[in-house]
This record gives sequence, C-alpha cells and structure tokens, in this order.
Amino acid sequence: MKKAEQQANHITIDINNLMAEALGDRYGLCAEQIDAYAAAAARAFEAVQSHRGQGFMGWTELPYNQDDIVADILATAADIRASFDAFVVLGIGGSALGPIAVQQALNHLRYNELPDDRRGGPRFYVEDNIDPERMAALLDVIDIKKTCFNVITKSGATAETMSQYLIISDLLKKAVGDGWQKHIIATTDSEKGNRIKLARQEGFKRFVIPASVGGRFSELSPVGLLPAAVCGIDIQAMLDGAKAMDARCTSGDVWTNPALNQAVIQHLLMEDMGVNIHVMMPYADSLKYMADWFCQLWAESLGKNVTRKGMAVNCGQTPVKSLGVTDQHSQLQLYTEGPYDKVITFLTVGDFRTETPIPHGCEAFPDVAFLGGKTLNQLLKAEYQGTAYALLRAGRMNQTIVLPQVNAHTIGQLLYFFELVTAYTGELLDIDAFNQPGVEESKIASYAVLGNPAEKYQKKQQEMARAPGRLPRYIL
Repeated sequence: MKKAEQQANHITIDINNLMAEALGDRYGLCAEQIDAYAAAAARAFEAVQSHRGQGFMGWTELPYNQDDIVADILATAADIRASFDAFVVLGIGGSALGPIAVQQALNHLRYNELPDDRRGGPRFYVEDNIDPERMAALLDVIDIKKTCFNVITKSGATAETMSQYLIISDLLKKAVGDGWQKHIIATTDSEKGNRIKLARQEGFKRFVIPASVGGRFSELSPVGLLPAAVCGIDIQAMLDGAKAMDARCTSGDVWTNPALNQAVIQHLLMEDMGVNIHVMMPYADSLKYMADWFCQLWAESLGKNVTRKGMAVNCGQTPVKSLGVTDQHSQLQLYTEGPYDKVITFLTVGDFRTETPIPHGCEAFPDVAFLGGKTLNQLLKAEYQGTAYALLRAGRMNQTIVLPQVNAHTIGQLLYFFELVTAYTGELLDIDAFNQPGVEESKIASYAVLGNPAEKYQKKQQEMARAPGRLPRYIL
C-alpha cells in the first residue's frame, strides 16, 4: 500500500465532544488539562518504548518479527481449507475474543451460512465457554470427521480449554482412529506447560505463543492469525495496519501521538473527574465484537488494587459494550440522564462495504414516507449523529473513532491502537498492566473445588472451608 493510500486508510480519533469548547467548562476537558500531563505522558511513552519486546511487551514486536511464522500459517491455512469443512477454536479469554472480533469484522456477517462456493473456507466456530449444552450443540452441527480443532492455551492448564480438548480428542479417537492427531493444531508455549508436552507426544502441528505475549495482547500472534487466515482474511494487511499505527505513535508529545493522547484523557477522566465507566459503542455490526475484545483488554489490564510499589489504589475503568443502534433503545436513556460517570466511545465506519436503498412507500404516512429514497447507510449515520448530539446536549462526554473502511489494514490499526493506549495508561497509573492476579485467584479457587491434587489447590480448599457459610435467612 502506497503512503498516500495508507494515510487515506488511517483511522481517526475525534475527541471534540470531550472538550470544553463543545461541552462547556462544567463537563468538558480543556486543552490545558491535557497539557499539564505533558511530562507524565512523556515518561509513560519512554517507559513503554524502553520495554518494547521485553517482559510481557512482546506484542509490540509482533508486526515486525513474524515473516516465517506468517508463511507457515498461510501454508497451514491452505491445507485446512482443502481438507476440512469446519474449523473450531477451543480457547477462552484472549484466545477467543480476538479471533471472534476479527472474523466478525472482516468476513461476511453470515459467514457460516454461506454456501461453500461463496464462503471460501471452512465454517468457523469458537468455543469459549463450557456450558454443557453449548458443546452438545456444536457437536450437533459439525461432522467431527471433517473438522479441524485449534486448541489455544499457553499453559496447557486452562481447565476450560483442556476439558474441551479431552472431550474432543476422545471423540476423534473413536470416530477417526489412526490419524486423529491431524485434526488438532496446538497453539501454545514453546517450552513450558502441559499443552506443549501433549503436542510433542501426539505429534500435533504446533504454533507458538511467544512467552512475552499475554493472552489479551495476542491477537496479532498465531493465536489470532491462524483462525483469520483459515477464513481467508489477509493477515499480512492486519500486521501492516499495526505497523502503520505504531509509526503514528513514535512521539512522546501528547498532541501528536494519538494513543498517548487517549491514555492521558482516560487517566484524567478516571483520576480527576470520576468517570469510571467506559462505554464502547460500535455503529456497525462488523465491529460489534471489537467491543467485547476491548472490554477484556481494558478491564483485565487496568483493574488493579495496588501500584507497582505496593500502594493501595483500586483503580480501573469499567468497560461496557453497547451496539448502535440496538442499544439506543435499551441503554441510551441511562447514558443521557443518569450519573455523570461515563464516557462513550463510538466506533464508526466511513464507507460500508455495501449500500442498501430504502424504497419509496407508505406515502400516506409522512413520518415514514420521508425514509423512501434514502439508504440504510444514511439512516445509520444519522442515528449515530443524533445519539452523539443527544449526549452532547446532556453534557455527556463522548468521542468517535472512525474507520474509513472496515478492512484488514484498519482492523490491524485499531487493535494495536487500543493495546498501546492500555500500555500507556498502565504507566500513568503506575500499575502492572500485564498481570491478572484477580483472575488467577478465581482459577485457583475453582480448581480447588474440583479437587486438583496440587498443594496450592489443597491449601485453597482448606481456606475456602473456613469462609462464612450461607445463612438460610438470606436465601429467599
């Protein structure tokens, strides 16, 4: 893509409806407030830059260091498309939300329902929950003999994913017999954990999750690239989009680095203005699950109870997913007239991939007839504009991220943008944005309930036994 084409394909972040010029001094930010963070922002930028590729910041290098991996993924994806009717991801959290979001964004919204000759790849499923009815339902709609399963777990100890693996491998052995291993691809750590040991033992095709890349930052690794490639998505364009965003974020200046600017704004809202809820509201069905992916990234990274120095903070901003126009009719009333504790981020699209005209009709009803001759594209844009205005009029903060088009390049930009924003915000909050001790506590307690024999789970079981019991008077 030529430079001029890249610039025309840049996503933009419009913060006008956060600022005092639009909202007034009472509810809006002023440029001077952002300027006051210049030194802190520069330090946050330098901290992220200095740790690129280190610790759990390997995600910063994914757009640059995967040429051989991409070639392997593309070859494997071609084999899968030629050999299987369905492709199933077994994973949870970052191993699932990213692949779902990218698939929804970049392929036909009814991808699985298309005839084979129009779909161009196997039907695609992501099993990111362990509801027993859900697994049974999956098995009702796939032919296991014609299905490839991508088991994604870095540790190989994720109970949800490994329980699914045990079910599927047992079924494959019974249905396929010799060669059942060809139906499984393992995406896991290169050296550590049960999954890599199993993969080597059984001879599964393997892809590596770099040790320096955490789950919620892994969509641009084989975690997300393989499922995308299997479904015909241009993964090199996604990586190029991430590079393009990285190139826009090479300055410690809060007004020239869009991700740094956004991090400062969100930090200001959280710490100085009590804005503790972040509503992500796409105005495009293709971007619906980007809100889900963002929610994990934002919540798991920034919801922390201590700083790096061990000081109590209990920080974070609660992310909420919403969908325009659907949730105009379910949530907007709260956003316009409820507490002043929310910021709304709209995800909008410049040019949709199709245009749907609205025919003339109902001429006897002027409040309907005016729609004739317009398009659903125009109506959707008008609904977004109306919602943004209603929020502005009510003194409610909102901003808009615009994708000129939804394509692999802009989605790569969007993913990398939010990852950078998260990293910078973590630095401003002085927290570890890459751990998740609260999640780990839940895992340990769950495994203790199930009787994991390891010592730490046995100790947790004993601890849980000492917890206050449930009083009958409070069960109604």
